[in-house]
Amino acid sequence: MIVTFQSKASGDVIMFADVAHRMMEIMGKEAGDRGIVTVEQLPDALSRLRAAIDADREQRQGQTEEEQPQFEVAPDGRRRPFVSLAQRAAPLAELLEWSLKKKVPVVWGV
Repeated sequence: MIVTFQSKASGDVIMFADVAHRMMEIMGKEAGDRGIVTVEQLPDALSRLRAAIDADREQRQGQTEEEQPQFEVAPDGRRRPFVSLAQRAAPLAELLEWSLKKKVPVVWGV
């Protein structure tokens, strides 16, 4: 399943549902098929997401390329190329930043 984060401030951010649900939880939102980050909630959601990005980068900082995972297991059990949390969250953080600047909410599943 795919989740599309949308805002009138910028282009859509599309993620696999398992990844999107993780991002929702990081932002302090309930993981679900539909939701909203209101304008009032944007600063906190963005702060949480940035903190997770920083923590992920810090954790991987000392690793060589050989030490980093090459694959991860998808919810259906298949292997897919590994993508770090920082890489996955960056487009969503940018969407939240633009939404905050333009004072519009971010929604999904609508």
